[in-house]
Formats: sequence, C-alpha cells, structure tokens
Amino acid sequence: MSDFGGMEDLLQDFLTESSELLSEVDNKLVELEKRPNDRALLNDIFRGFHTIKGGAGFLNVDPMVSLCHRTENLFDKLRNGEITLTPEIMDAILAATGVVRDMFGAMSQARQPAPADQHLLQALDNVLEGKSAAAVSHEPPPVKPVAEERAPLPQPGSPDWNQLYDGLLGTTTASSHNAREEQRPSPALSVEILEPEEAEPQVAAPVRQVVADPMSALKPAPAATLNKPATSSQQLSAPETTIRIDTVRLDQVLNLSGEIGLTKNRLTTLRSDIMAGKMDSATLKSMDEAIGQLDLLVGDLQNAVMKTRMQPIGRLFQKYPRLARDLARQLGKDVELVITGEETELDKTMLEDLNDPLVHLVRNAVDHGIETADERAASGKSSKAIVELSATQVGDHILIEITDDGRGMRPDVIRRKAVEKGLIDVETANSLDDKQSLQLIFLPGFSTKDQISSVSGRGVGMDVVKTNIQRLNGRIDIQSIVGEGSRFTISLPLTLAILPVLVVKVCDQPFAVPLAMVREIITIRQDQVQEVSGRATIVVRDEILSVRSLAHLIGWQETQLPQFGVLMQSAEHSFILAVDSFIGRDDVVIKPLQNIRPKGIAGATLSGDGSIVLVLDMEDLLASAHADNSAIMTSRLVEQTY
Repeated sequence: MSDFGGMEDLLQDFLTESSELLSEVDNKLVELEKRPNDRALLNDIFRGFHTIKGGAGFLNVDPMVSLCHRTENLFDKLRNGEITLTPEIMDAILAATGVVRDMFGAMSQARQPAPADQHLLQALDNVLEGKSAAAVSHEPPPVKPVAEERAPLPQPGSPDWNQLYDGLLGTTTASSHNAREEQRPSPALSVEILEPEEAEPQVAAPVRQVVADPMSALKPAPAATLNKPATSSQQLSAPETTIRIDTVRLDQVLNLSGEIGLTKNRLTTLRSDIMAGKMDSATLKSMDEAIGQLDLLVGDLQNAVMKTRMQPIGRLFQKYPRLARDLARQLGKDVELVITGEETELDKTMLEDLNDPLVHLVRNAVDHGIETADERAASGKSSKAIVELSATQVGDHILIEITDDGRGMRPDVIRRKAVEKGLIDVETANSLDDKQSLQLIFLPGFSTKDQISSVSGRGVGMDVVKTNIQRLNGRIDIQSIVGEGSRFTISLPLTLAILPVLVVKVCDQPFAVPLAMVREIITIRQDQVQEVSGRATIVVRDEILSVRSLAHLIGWQETQLPQFGVLMQSAEHSFILAVDSFIGRDDVVIKPLQNIRPKGIAGATLSGDGSIVLVLDMEDLLASAHADNSAIMTSRLVEQTY
C-alpha cells in the first residue's frame, strides 16, 4: 500500500524534477570547493535545497525536510561568512545530498524514507555550532562489488540457419534448443512537453574538480556512492520512462504529418484516376512526383521523430564530477575533471545504458590511470592530474572520450598479467602486438591489481564496459603511451532505432552488416590470396589482413568462390569479409526475433521487396567462429591460387 495515497502523480513529478535539481546541486558543490567565496554559487545551491525541501514538505516527507533544513542553515552561515568551507565540511554536505538521493529511491517505491543517520545529523549540527565535522566517527556500510550487478550473459549455441529461415517464413517451427531471448526491448517512453523557454536544459559549465586533503573520518557520502554502481546510488530504483521534448520539435512532427496527409490525398486521387483508365503521361508524371514528395516527407518525419528521443549527454555527464571528486579524496589524489561537449545529443534509451560503462571508465582513470602525488613529482609532472570527459558528433556517430595524463598502460605488463591469471597462454601472448595487448584488459577476470580493494581489483569492470558498449552496437578503442596517459574512445550510433547497414549476398541470401564496421569494398582476385600461418590473407596497402568467409562463419557451404571482400574494422583487428555480391547500403529498423536469439544475429528487417534480411552481430559471430572456419577458407582459396 502506498504511503502517498492520492498523490502518486505529484510524487512522480517531484522525483523527476528534484533528481535533476539535486544533480545540478552536486555539480555546483564540487565547483564551490574551488570558489568557496562565490556568493552567487552559494545562493544557487541554497535555492536548490530550498526547492527540494519545499516539495518534500508538501508531500509530508519529514525526514527529508529535517535534513534539508539543517543543510540550508549551514549554507546560510557560509553565505554570511560565519563559518569557512573546509574539505571536512564539504564531505558532510555531500553526505547529506547522498542521503537525500537515497530518500528519493525509497519514495520512488511509494515508501516514506527512513530518517537520516544520526552520525550525519550530529556532524551537521556540530558544523552549525562551530565544532569540527570530523569529530563524529562514522563507519561506512559494507560494499557490494560491481561484479554482482552485471555479469556477462551466457552465450547460446551456434544457430541452425536453415531452420531459422524456415521459422521466420512460417514454414516450420524453429528449434529453440540453442535459442533464447537475449535482446532487451527499449522501455516505452512517456512524453513530457516543455514550453520553449524551458526546452533547453540547464547544463553545468565545463567542470574542473580540484581535490585537496585526504578524506576525514566522516565519509558517509563516498561510502554510499563510490563503491556501488551508479544505477543504485545515483538513479532511482526504476528506470526513468519519461522524456522531455521541446514543443518546437513536436510542432515540426505535427506539420510533417499534415504534409503527408495532403500527399496521401493526392495519391488517392491519382489512384482513382488510374483505376478509371486515365493512363496518360501527365497522370503518370503526377503520380511519380507525388511518390517522390512522399518519400522526402517520410524521411523528414523519420528524422523529426528520432530527434524527439534525443537528449543532451550533459544530463549523464553531470553525475561524474561528484563521483570523481569523492573517489579522488578517498585515494588521496589531486584530480581535475574537465567535461566538454555536454550539448551533444544521444538517444534517450542509450543514455541509460551508457551510464555503467562511463562510471567504470571514470573510476578507472582516477584509480588506475592517475599516479600518486609522489609518483607524479618523481616523473616531473604537475601535482594536479587531469581527467577529461568529452563528447562530439562525427557524422551519424557519437564519440565519447575519457582521457587522463597518468602513467599509461604497459602492454608487456598486461600480457604477463593475462598469462598469470590463466586468461591466455604464453604462445598467444607472444603473438600479440601492443594494440592487441591493450584489448586484453576487457577479458573477464583481468586486473593488474594484486590486492582487492573497495574500488577495484576484482577484474570485472572493463568486461562490463565492453559488453554494454557492444549491446549498443558500438565499439571501444584504446590508445596509451607509457608515462603520458591513456585515451578510451567509445563510438556509438546516434540511435538504436535505425541502423545504417551494408546488405550483402551469400548463397543467394541477403544479410545486413553494420555500416559502422565497414571501411571499404574490394574485389578478391585469386592471385592476391596467400596463406600465412594456415590462414588466407590479402595484403591491402602494406597491411596483411585475414580473409573470413561469411558463408563459413554462419555454417553454410559455399556455392561459389567469393568474388568480393568487405574490409571491416572490429574493436580488436581488421579483416576481410568474403561475400558473393552486394545489394547496397540501407537504413533499417531492427526487429528482435521473438523467443530466439541465435549467436551472431542482432535481429531481422524487411527489404524493399518484402523479403526477410537478417542483421548480423559481427562481434558475436566472430567470437563464436570455430578455429577451422578460416582454415576451410584458406584451403579453398589457396587451392585455386596454386
């Protein structure tokens, strides 16, 4: 039974608005630590707490009102110069915002939140009385490792492609022995319309976080937020299913819908004329023009509808200044977090799934990438470390980069650690170049830490990062220079609703491969194919690339030697995908396969002639390929060559 009987709608509005407001307050608190005498910033923070307290009071949430009231009084004394901001006082304030966020979590389940911890309330009272906040000792709660939140999904068996097609076409029932549902549907989004003056969200200015002294004895906020995934501490328990849309964008959708209605009426009239036998050139020309106009309008409507789902990535980035600040203080490091590109827009559903990977990468940059103060001094670096988080749009993709100026990664150490943990053998390690060695950090169980701490060492974080990025049809690349730092680059499509693909043919059957992985198309000549280490390879501009037959990857017998090759770039390496022919480029809407999820299949779509086209998940398909697949390709091609 709800503790907010009759006020559920008001409660949801309060949680939506107050959660965003609290995130802005967190960012401003981080900025306030650099500019403790900024009265305008203090006033903004004061107003934010006052707004939250007012809403909580209306809903009769007394524990939140009491906590916010104490914090308000503290800010009032800071504004009046009665007390001076110290790192210990900031820890107490941030602990209060963390507890308020936990209270939001309880309220999202229609429960009255429990009162704030007495240690925290006493610490705030001590500050108000002019005492030290650090005088109150508080033990942090036990930490739940991130590993338990999201483990890699079990992999299904290789698909029976013939049965799969029979099942899709309805001729037989597809086998479910090796198939299961793995793709998660996007949650239905309800729409919250903003008036034009509210449409553009207030995104914090580029944030630079400077951390001072090590943490004091009072650490309720870092303990509550740093060592749990952001999904539990920085978001409400249920996924947010509302989206704010500028009314200007909705007006554009409405106008395009009206234009399409007019064109539909024109086509209906022309159809009646043609059915009546009016087949003169003028009628046919009018029909062609109307169809062309409809094509343009549908394309514009499609883009306009997609834009209604786009949200500024700053709404996600605004969570990380607090995260970096708390972690840096916990580790005793001096870190400056720089955020740029907050206005870059991304599909709303992708923002939610992108949170966990970015949390891991920011934490790893501060924990693993940044050296201690003594190490930085010994290497001649500034005591203040820089971590940059940026987002830019490049074509139909979004690039997100996390860069640090820390110690960098040593490929030889990574290879050695992977061998020590039994993730790869010595022979495999010796065959890897430096770029491939860096990719080993994404293996489940990999960690360079010998001791497990509350922050890292379990070897699951980067595995979660890669798994989640691949679920979003994206890829992640690494660049690192020893002694200078590392850069992680995430490439994502603008939206998951529509996927640009290259449609190829194998054994007279069309398949779609993600266009983001395609570099170029070449013709395969038999005299170009060479055998290297038992595999077919082709040299393209001094780069030796292995040849993978798509027919063999999916377990089919080739009906002819492949004539064309698609140069593809995966996260780990480049290769040539051998196919029979091409149909062309297309933008498709991927539909999940109900109750089946074969390995290597992202979903299905319909071509212009109504036939079914399977969309391939190339990363999954390559991972599931047996070692002898490429050997079969080699024997066929090399036999023809020699």
